[in-house]
Amino acid sequence: MADLNLPILDLSELDRGPEAAARFRDDLRNATHEVGFFYLTGTGVPTELFRRLQKASRDFFALPEADKLAIENTRSPHFRGYTRIGGELTAGKVDWREQIDIGPEADAVEGGPDYNRLIGPNLWPAAQPELRGVVEEWHARLTEVSHTLLRSWALALGAEENHFEAAFADPATLIKIVRYPGTDAPDPQQGVGEHRDSGVLTLLWVEPGKGGLQVMRDGAWVDAPPVDDMFIVNIGEMLQFASGGHLTATNHRVISPVAPDDRISVPFFFNPSLDSVMPVIDLPEELRDGEGDTTSAGAYTIAGLYGENALRYRLRAHPNVAEAHHADLLAASASE
Repeated sequence: MADLNLPILDLSELDRGPEAAARFRDDLRNATHEVGFFYLTGTGVPTELFRRLQKASRDFFALPEADKLAIENTRSPHFRGYTRIGGELTAGKVDWREQIDIGPEADAVEGGPDYNRLIGPNLWPAAQPELRGVVEEWHARLTEVSHTLLRSWALALGAEENHFEAAFADPATLIKIVRYPGTDAPDPQQGVGEHRDSGVLTLLWVEPGKGGLQVMRDGAWVDAPPVDDMFIVNIGEMLQFASGGHLTATNHRVISPVAPDDRISVPFFFNPSLDSVMPVIDLPEELRDGEGDTTSAGAYTIAGLYGENALRYRLRAHPNVAEAHHADLLAASASE
């Protein structure tokens, strides 16, 4: 794996005594200070779960179009369900992918803050009942890994281990099961456009042997190929903000595969409770390098309630859902 362009961290180091745990936390801080991306192994996620997720993902996209459109996201005011190819935007440009979005399973909430509209049930394909069990197991496992990483970052940045815990008591998670179809275009096509994640933490699984993810390092795009049963992890602008800019949210993109090939990936986004504000760490003097960027996404936005940020993002990314279910919010935004 010497040709990999990202650091490799082993989460199981935390269970090998105080010295190994301290070394892991130092490596975690350095990787996300210098790069913002890393490979993560040693998570305890069983190999058979990776394989079941791969099969379930492939089976979903192999369903007849009518079965997928039966759970199209325009049927969900909570932005859940299937998005057809070209149905999501990044930085205002069309992403060439299809996907299903799955959030925390809950009853819809009437009234309250606007971001309560994000709370509600998922849309599960009737033609593939086994998908739900696999995804819920995946969600439980990755939630545990995410909490462990947050505790490690807190200690690595000089805070108490539980610094982030209260804000993530009911985390706003999102799982996207994504298929990038191949294209015949002579130039690289936008699977997902260049961006930095706006949230806290992303754990990404990519189908073995399927490239396409590129990360910006030292002003150049480098490939981040998948490694079997490892995650590709990156932080978002909210964790950059919470670290006083010491940690780095990094630009990345996905290039579409060349036809007839395609690509499956499953990102897991881990963010604070909708009604929480991301806690900021008062860095120790030795970590205050004076170069941190806390304003690139607008500190006024990142510092607010997470639910307000999440709703704005979903309205921008899925204008078809916004127009179908949230015309009042679009009208209010237009008048501001």
